[in-house]
Order: sequence, then structure tokens, then C-alpha cells
Amino acid sequence: MTSALTRIRGRIVELLPRRTDWTEARRDPRRDLLAGLTVAVVALPLALGFGVSSGLGAEAGLATAVVAGALAAVFGGSNLQVSGPTGAMTVVLVPIVAAHGPSGVLAVGLMAGVMLVALALLRAGKYMQYVPAPVVEGFTLGIACVIGLQQIPNALGMPKPAGERVLVVTWRALEEFAKDPNWTAIAFAAAVAGVMLVGARLRPTVPFSILAVIAATVVAQAAGLDAATPIGDLPSGLPAPSLSFLDLGSLGSLLAPAVAVAALAALESLLSASVADGMTVGQKHDPDRELFGQGLANIAAPLFGGVPATGAIARTAVNVRTGAGSRLAALTHAAILAVIVFAAAPLVSKIPLAALAGVLLATAIRMVEVGSLRAMAKATRADALILVLTAVATLALDLVYAVIIGLAVAGVLALRAVAKQARLEEVPLDRGDHSAEEHALLAEHIVAYRIDGPLFFAAAHRFLLELAEVADVRVVVLRMSRVTTIDATGALVLKDAVEKLHRRGIAVMTSGIRPGQRQVLDSVGALELLSREGREYATTPEAIQGARACLECAGVMPPLAARSSGPLTEETGETVR
Repeated sequence: MTSALTRIRGRIVELLPRRTDWTEARRDPRRDLLAGLTVAVVALPLALGFGVSSGLGAEAGLATAVVAGALAAVFGGSNLQVSGPTGAMTVVLVPIVAAHGPSGVLAVGLMAGVMLVALALLRAGKYMQYVPAPVVEGFTLGIACVIGLQQIPNALGMPKPAGERVLVVTWRALEEFAKDPNWTAIAFAAAVAGVMLVGARLRPTVPFSILAVIAATVVAQAAGLDAATPIGDLPSGLPAPSLSFLDLGSLGSLLAPAVAVAALAALESLLSASVADGMTVGQKHDPDRELFGQGLANIAAPLFGGVPATGAIARTAVNVRTGAGSRLAALTHAAILAVIVFAAAPLVSKIPLAALAGVLLATAIRMVEVGSLRAMAKATRADALILVLTAVATLALDLVYAVIIGLAVAGVLALRAVAKQARLEEVPLDRGDHSAEEHALLAEHIVAYRIDGPLFFAAAHRFLLELAEVADVRVVVLRMSRVTTIDATGALVLKDAVEKLHRRGIAVMTSGIRPGQRQVLDSVGALELLSREGREYATTPEAIQGARACLECAGVMPPLAARSSGPLTEETGETVR
């Protein structure tokens, strides 16, 4: 017990912040402060918009950006990561709000944070590398579609209809708009989205999102446009930490949503950190520390009324592009947003919802990397299929199911590709020093097969069918030196094939069984069968000599004088001196 606690304590110490984390910040703090200011300007409308889209309100988005952004910056494993509310998380939260209400979302966030800390302690961060790129691209495309559809009610100036499925909600909003059109809201949303998209192409470094939102707010207030519904009142500060949302009796029903939120937070945060590494030289994130930082951020954010958070790819990319070199930039971003919460809440509350919808519509469009999608579609049919299935599942079901479906299909297709590498090929007998007459007799009664590649469950039954077709021979030689791996299914199928050949009076000789494969063969009784009567050999020439001796005992071949030459090599049959 004591040793286990000592190991856990040591593991926690490994995950805590280090003095070296801030070495880079002391070199050029001005650069990081300016980068943090830029990211805060970009993050403000996104935090407001994602808070509204989640169903908990703009104040929840701001609280998340401040609390989670600061904690993840200090405790996370990336020097450049910027965390906060994201569109992907919003997609997952909407059905949770519908089923359990705002308190359910806060409880789910807290539970997910604990799970992320546990994953960090278990060193689970390294498994991110096993998520295939088509799955990532597919759910990114699906998320972009869902985020865009979620903004339709606000962009149309319609109250959000009831429902969990984004397609159903969007259709109902369109029906309401057809009855009573609100062209003012559409104009605001289209103008903001247009300014962001065009401006990003002309001047990528200018924060057109905040400029467009400010302009829309000024126009709406100056013209007194009632159709441009504002966000509403925001609290002038963060609420005091509270656990009042916790209902211990309902935690069981929230476990599955919490697992989904934790899985998404881990996946998106590690993906974002990897993207940041790829955009820089010399930066390398620690995946376990990143999970630990995101876990602490998600434990704290609900205490202040915030929604679950993740690393944000868009804001992290802005952070890198504007010259950030350390955690100080992400921490500055959170501090500036905190100042806005305390000092400018009345002004922020007047922003039209349609303007925020325009921001998120533009964000959704910019999430779609056409070049990456085209490359994946052209790579292989399997990659294209995985991408499309993941995107469609994200739109029709939800993100977690989409990722599971994408991983499952990718796994099946990968197994299919690996299984195709397994081959059972008949190979010619090495002539060695046999005479032409003797070689003819050997070829008439002995057949040699070489097994190449993995012999596992996906390829084993095809192997059995091929081997069962052997006919009109007395001895089969199985050359196993090129078997790369074998599992229990492959070993059982091999045993079954050998037993069937024995029942037909065909002797089986084996050569080249690797030490690492003997345990699997022995566990199912195949090794004993293959070694029976001394018919397992180290090399193929020795196995052929054994086959010849077997034929001599059966009276099929006349006994010949022992060969005077040296042993033969396994692959060529040439004499080794």
C-alpha cells in the first residue's frame, strides 16, 4: 500500500509545472504578451458564441475561457496550447443539456476532469498517435457541419426550437422563418461571416472577427433594431466557486456522457498540441502533462459555471502565428478575458446573437481544409470511406459515436490489408546434391510450402482452405521462418490443418519455427503435434532430409548412401562448406 502511494505521489510530481516551463517566457515577454492580446481578441466572440450554442449562455463560455484557459496554460504539457470552449465540445454538450439540464453539464465537466487526470496518471497520452488521420479529418468535417447548422436559428433571428438532433432543429427553424422572416438577423450574420472570410484572405493577422462584431453591435444600437436580439445581461465578474450543481443521486446516469466528454477533450487537446508542434521548430508537447492540465481545467471550470474545455486548434494556431514562444501568451489571453468579464460585461451583453452566429458560421467554414480532404480522398478508397463515414456519423449521430465508428472501420480495413499480406506459397524443392532421378521421386511425393506474413484470425481460415487442397503427396513441408506473428486463432487453424493432413495419411514436417511463436503454438497443443515423431526441424534442408527418410521407411524411395557434402542453406539449397 505504501509503495503504491509512493508511486502515485511520484507520478503526480512528474506532472506538475517545472521552473523550466517559463524559461522561454523570460527571453521575450513582450512578444508573448502581444500574442496573448491577439488571441484574446479572437477568442472573445468564439467564447461567447460557444457558450450560447452550448445552452448555458455566453457567461458560461467566458468563464470557461478564463478559468480553463489559465489552468491549462500553467499545468498543461504544451508551451503554445490555448484552451477554452470549442465547437466540437459544444456538439457533445447540446444533447446533455437537453437530457440533464445545465447542472448536468457542469457535473459531467467535473467528472470528465477527474477522468482526464486519471488518464494522465496512467500514461495514456501516447495512444493519441494511433488515431488514423482520416478519422480526425472526418470528424473535423462533421463538426464544422454541425457547428454551422447550430447557428441557423440565431442567424435567422428565430428562437431555438426544441430538440436534440441538429438537423431536426435546423429544419424547424427554417419552417418558423418561412412563416415570419427576419431579414435583419440574416443581414447581420451574413455581413459578419463575409467580413471574417474575406478579411482572413486579405490580412490574416488582423482580428476581423472582433472588428465585425463591434461594428454589428454599434449599428444595432444606433439604429435601435429590435430584430437584432442581443446576448443579454452578463454578470460583472466570475461567480464564486460552488458545488451546488452536484446531485450525487444522478451521477450514475451522467457517467456515459462524462466518458464521452473526457474522450473528446483528450482527443481534441492532444490533436491541437500536435498541430502546434508541427507549426514550430523545437517545440514538443508532453501528452500526459497535457491531459493532466486539461483535467485540472475541467475540474475547476464547472465550479465557476463554465462548460467543459479542450485545447482549441483555431486559437492555438493564431497563438503560434502571432509569435508566441511560451505559456505566457496563453496565460495573458485568459487574463485579458478576465478583465473583459469584470470591466466590460455591460458592453458585451449588447452584442447581437446574429453577429455571433456569423462568427461561428465563418469559423465552421474555415475549419474545412479542402486540400487535406482532397488528399485523403485521393489516397486510398479505404481512407476516403473512413473519412466519409466519420463525417456522416458526426452529423447524424454524435461525435463520440462517430469516432468509435471511424476507429472500428479503420481497424477492420487495416486488419483486412494486413491479412492480405499472409501468403501460403508452394516453393520448389531444393535440388541440393540429389540426382535427377531422386529429385523426381522427391518432387512426386513431397510438397513444400512457405508461409509469409502474419498468421492470425483475419487470415487463418483462408490459410486452412488452401492447405486442405493439398493432394497426391505423402509429405508436406511447412517453412515457417517467415511467419511474422501468430495468434491463438492462427495456431488452432494450423493444428486443425495438420490433423486433417494426418488423417489423410500425409506426414507434416516443419522448419524455422521462431522462439517467440512457440508459446502460442504450445498453448493450443499445436507444438506437440508438430514435434511428434521428431518432425520439427531448424532448417528447411533438414526437414527435406527428414521427409526423404520418412519416404524410405514407407518403402516409397529406395535407401541411398549418405551424402558426403555439407549441409544446405535454407533459402538456396546451396552446399555450405
